[in-house]
Amino acid sequence: MTAEAGLVALWLAAALAAMQLALAALAVRRRDDLLSAAVRPVAIVQGLLAVLAMAMLIRVFLLSDMSVALVVANSHSAKPWLYKFAGAWGNHEGSMLLWVTILGVAGAAVAWLERRVAERTLTATLGAQAAIALGFYAFLLFASNPFARLANPPLDGQGLNPLLQDPGLAFHPPTLYAGYVGLSVAFSFAVGALLTRDVGPAFARAMRPWVLAAWVFLTIGITAGSYWAYYELGWGGWWFWDPVENASLMPWLAATALLHSVSVLATRDGLRAWTVMLAVVAFSMSMLGTFLVRSGILTSVHAFAVDPERGTFILILLAIYIGGALTLFATRIGLVRAGNTFELVSREGSLVANNLLLSVILGIVLIGTFYPIVAAAMGTQLSVGPPFFEKAAGPIALVLVVIMAAGPLLRWRRDSAAALVKRMTWPIAVTGVSAVSLVVLAGWFGLLPMFGLALAAGLAVASIVPLFGRNLLRTPMFVYGMVLAHLGIAISLAGMAASTAFTKETLVAKGIGEAASVGPYRVTLRGIRPVIGDNWSALEARLEVQRGEAASALLTPQSRFFSNPPTTTSESAILTALDGQLYTVLGQPDGQGRWQIRLWWKPWVTLIWFGGLLIAVGGALSILGHWLRDRRQKRRAHDAAEAAAYREAWGA
Repeated sequence: MTAEAGLVALWLAAALAAMQLALAALAVRRRDDLLSAAVRPVAIVQGLLAVLAMAMLIRVFLLSDMSVALVVANSHSAKPWLYKFAGAWGNHEGSMLLWVTILGVAGAAVAWLERRVAERTLTATLGAQAAIALGFYAFLLFASNPFARLANPPLDGQGLNPLLQDPGLAFHPPTLYAGYVGLSVAFSFAVGALLTRDVGPAFARAMRPWVLAAWVFLTIGITAGSYWAYYELGWGGWWFWDPVENASLMPWLAATALLHSVSVLATRDGLRAWTVMLAVVAFSMSMLGTFLVRSGILTSVHAFAVDPERGTFILILLAIYIGGALTLFATRIGLVRAGNTFELVSREGSLVANNLLLSVILGIVLIGTFYPIVAAAMGTQLSVGPPFFEKAAGPIALVLVVIMAAGPLLRWRRDSAAALVKRMTWPIAVTGVSAVSLVVLAGWFGLLPMFGLALAAGLAVASIVPLFGRNLLRTPMFVYGMVLAHLGIAISLAGMAASTAFTKETLVAKGIGEAASVGPYRVTLRGIRPVIGDNWSALEARLEVQRGEAASALLTPQSRFFSNPPTTTSESAILTALDGQLYTVLGQPDGQGRWQIRLWWKPWVTLIWFGGLLIAVGGALSILGHWLRDRRQKRRAHDAAEAAAYREAWGA
């Protein structure tokens, strides 16, 4: 009865979403406080029911209930429990249920916690959130039922894609979905504010933590996904501009622009139209990504290639939500009062430039991702690969780095170019010295990587300049968050540039006892042996790795075979040093007693993921810092109100 309980919970959650939407619409239209008060508890119960449905799906996977079609198609009784647990969302239906569950929990959290905006605006926001949820509940119930039973259950299941049998599956999709759902909340706030004409600082302050949280989760999800692809696929790359990779990058770019814009609106009452528009665009990108992955138009390692009818359903939802929001924006934004103005040379001006460049990069990625799909639909086969994205977006990204370095050093509203140059003395000097040193020490290794490394050094210095002259103990935590996030971008940029410029790769065929060299390492094949795992068998190479006079290390890359479903994978073995990674992959025998072995030396590649971690930590510190400041302000306001009441009572 577990599956039936999950399905009932899903139907009840859908019914409550419909009730929530109807109550919110009536409350906003009639300005009825009683109806508004009823919306909050309905949203909370809806979220709890969505959690119950997801819990029931996880339970049928853990029990290996082969009467449920989804379990048969994506699990196996011999699979380790972790992959049974995470396998609940390692498929189309389960991942969509996880999406809806996080959406329901987010709506419940808004209903329970939010007190900063007018009640009518919050009611409209919860109504918009219910409308989004209702569409996806309908999608699950009528097109992608995760609890469908089989009339004649098989003895066992077909198993999970072996490439997904990795611990990263346990949190990579949930973090990405949490990011997407955070953007849906920002979208709902924007729709609610437009409906009630309440676009202002209060609305932005309510939206900001959701944008920050979405940005943090997207950063974690993309960083984790990049490292998963790097070590699991055996290709030695950390980003390949795969359409599904781009599907997660595009919302991150839009969320980054939205994050800066909403901060200006929350603190300086500027960029009102920008903020609302970017909220719509950011959620549009997450919806486009959902369509791209689930429409069946892609063949990718991490795409759910399902029937086109489901993709059509999602496309219809996208047209309704985004088309409706854009229509609302077009009809209402002219009625929204303009925010405060500012000079071109100001922090607001730098943030506008930042948003424009991010939008251009977003446009490049969007065109490069969808153009081959549109061309294929018209009968022309073509591909858009890494060279296009790197040459088109790379130079713009470097200009963006310059603006990112200068922005925090500008004053609000008005500043002067001369004063900015003076504050930028150290970053400019470090950038110049780094560029000259790189050319002298390493020679010419390409324009983009060289500028990337030099600008990364300058950005690293510029990111900590805002701390100069401050009392560090009294500096707000969100300032430290900004510093860490910008420093993380500098570190990731350095890792990307260094890995691109200095990676060494070699493919060799070696017999037992023979050696090959790559970078500073000498690698000797000491043997090949069979290995048996929980639900796989493998041939494992034993590679002795030597670097200079240091003690040798042993690496054991594998060629692994899974029987359910029948799949062969390459399991890389990686040696991490302070200055980079040695990456090894075992290939096939050549029939003459030798084995193919692929070797990479990737200098400073780990900086990419370390920087991503710093970016996420910086975002989390910003969330905590703003929460602490809001709490202090509420406490001061409460104390002032009590003092005023005391004076009035005693005639003071």
